[in-house]
Amino acid sequence: MYRYYELRELESKAPKLFGIPTGTKLDEMFFKVEKEGDRYIKKPLGGVPHLAVMNITGVPDTGKSLLAEQFAITQASAGYRVLYVTVESPANFLYTAMKQRSEVLGADFSKVESNIAVIDASESDELRENPKALMETMAYAIKEKKVTNTIIDSITGLYEHKEVMARQIVRQFYNFMKRHRQTGIFVSQKRSAQASESAEAAGGLAVAHIVDGTIVLDKKLIESRWDVKLYGLPIGSVLRTIRIDGCRIAPHDSRMWVFEISEVGTIEIIAPLSEFIKKRAKEEDEE
Repeated sequence: MYRYYELRELESKAPKLFGIPTGTKLDEMFFKVEKEGDRYIKKPLGGVPHLAVMNITGVPDTGKSLLAEQFAITQASAGYRVLYVTVESPANFLYTAMKQRSEVLGADFSKVESNIAVIDASESDELRENPKALMETMAYAIKEKKVTNTIIDSITGLYEHKEVMARQIVRQFYNFMKRHRQTGIFVSQKRSAQASESAEAAGGLAVAHIVDGTIVLDKKLIESRWDVKLYGLPIGSVLRTIRIDGCRIAPHDSRMWVFEISEVGTIEIIAPLSEFIKKRAKEEDEE
């Protein structure tokens, strides 16, 4: 027979609320509210919520994998163990990217390479097509390496051509993360035809309604005089945006922010879009 709990019985099982740093300004965009005297103060959480499973989504070339890799490097260089399940890109390419990015971020690559365990599902039909086999491999790596953070890039690659099973597959991996007490990142692909504000922008209903929160990355090509006037960017350039599209574990900044990808692939979040536009307009007026 199944049992029920009184809410007070769950106190000892409830995880503490604190941030797991991403190495980006996202660390200031999640927050907690604490009482100081008679007032409630909003304080940055310092990262994505501990033990949350976050979905990073967007159309191709928006920086999803770069953000996931930056998170992995930040955690590994701080001495925490990370499991990186690569479904799209072969592991040897991941090594090269991580090494270059670590150097730019000023991370000690010797710590990064020893603290990141990699499961290469990109060239294994068995791991991609059989969730049970992949989760058994992940569980072994987590136990052996004492992993606390797990990234799957991308979760979409585990249900290609099986969209009818998408919810079931995502739910299995979400529950796996909870059982093994992982702070998780699921990278998910969005079809370019889907509007960025739609449910599909969060990787489709399969991901967005199951995970604890979603981070949406988007890009806009500056292609008209109206775009030039509004954003203050030249024709042919790309404006990149990021927003936290809901998080059930912690309050968060819900504004759309502008970010840039450096030449070596690091993520730099600059300013809220509204402030970015105002600043560009002011600079134009001064000229």
